[in-house]
Amino acid sequence: QVHLVESGGGLVQTGDSLRLSCGASGMIAMGWFRQAPGKAREFVASISYGGTLKRYGEAVKGRFRVSKDTDTSIVYLQMNNLKPEDTAVYYCAARRAVSGAIYTREEEYTFWGQGTQVTVSS
Repeated sequence: QVHLVESGGGLVQTGDSLRLSCGASGMIAMGWFRQAPGKAREFVASISYGGTLKRYGEAVKGRFRVSKDTDTSIVYLQMNNLKPEDTAVYYCAARRAVSGAIYTREEEYTFWGQGTQVTVSS
């Protein structure tokens, strides 16, 4: 069983930055998804088990950055230049993985965090 612990959400203004974190252990690949009210869950970013492979959703490319501290197994989502359309509940997801594998689809993930609210005011 993988237990995910998220933190870092909050209320910010347009153009501000936030950093989300998600702690987990084990040989896992991790991803971030978000869901705005009335919308489907959307892929944000993912990172491979070793931290060398990264993928981003089109809406966040160039503004968000995913990273992993391999010593602590904490994954970070650095969100810069936030926009009101980034407002959503952000979820951390994880799955068992082998080195070199990366996953971008919701159905590929097994374990999910409780979600953290990010609100960007205009």
